[in-house]
Amino acid sequence: MKKLFIILGVLIIGGIAAFFIFRPAKPVVDKETQLQKRDLRVEFRETGQVTPRNRLAIKPPFAGRIEEVLVQEGDLIKKGEIIIWMSSSERAAMIDAARAMGDSEYKRWQEIYKPTPIVAPMNGFIILRQNEPGQTVTSADAPLVMADDLIIEASVDETDLRYIKIGDTLNMYLDAYPDDTFQGRVEHIAYESTVVSNVTVYTIKIRPLKKPKVFRAGMTATITVTAESKKDAMTIPSSFLTDKNGKKTVTVQTGKGVFETRNVKTGMSDGRHTEILSGINENDTVVILKTATAAKAKSFMSRPAPSKTTSGGNTGSGSGSAGK
Repeated sequence: MKKLFIILGVLIIGGIAAFFIFRPAKPVVDKETQLQKRDLRVEFRETGQVTPRNRLAIKPPFAGRIEEVLVQEGDLIKKGEIIIWMSSSERAAMIDAARAMGDSEYKRWQEIYKPTPIVAPMNGFIILRQNEPGQTVTSADAPLVMADDLIIEASVDETDLRYIKIGDTLNMYLDAYPDDTFQGRVEHIAYESTVVSNVTVYTIKIRPLKKPKVFRAGMTATITVTAESKKDAMTIPSSFLTDKNGKKTVTVQTGKGVFETRNVKTGMSDGRHTEILSGINENDTVVILKTATAAKAKSFMSRPAPSKTTSGGNTGSGSGSAGK
């Protein structure tokens, strides 16, 4: 009977404790916010590459030997400027033979049979120097490569092309220097598409307004395109919105411990914040609720079990030691 009473007592106490711990709790405000004005901007990024607008390989009109290269990579060149002195194969053979006959013969034939100048065909700069004096080249070789200007080319998906127009100013940065942002203006959009990995793309050309000093052909660039923007939009954090049956809803606190769910009409969103067109006012407090039940239950279950101890700290048998 004694054991039965103990079991019944434990069950009764457990039931009372469970009632108070797990009884339905009133909603508790976890987070709250109100409408705020904010500039919204929806952007996407495209990958481009630094490339010459016009790339021109400088090829000699004949096979022969390079006698002198007068320019270095990066040098600015004007049209008509001499950039290479070159001997034809016949002159090179004759000069070499005259050198073997002595200095006087060598100097005489140098005056009689002069090397041929290779001149720059356009204004620009040298982007590649591939051969050095003394090397033999053919008419198919290109000792130097010129460019008139460096621009950025990017392949844009046809679905994104509607956001880009000739004359638009875009922000971009070189992947090698992500902290140095600069601007460029769209100067051309291709009229013919290409297909890359089953995606139809169009090539756009962007002229930097101010070229970074580190600008080099072949560098990868990231371009930021603004798809949509709006100033002074009335917004709330997107995390406060709930999608219910295809409609956007929010929870509004209408009084102390009183809440209601409202349908709202939303506008544009940048992912973190969403524009609210109707459904709530500036003075409304929008909340995210949580119930206290889960928190109380977790707290109760995580409490350590009480340890059993004797009054005198002695577990030995007999009543004499406890009574001393």
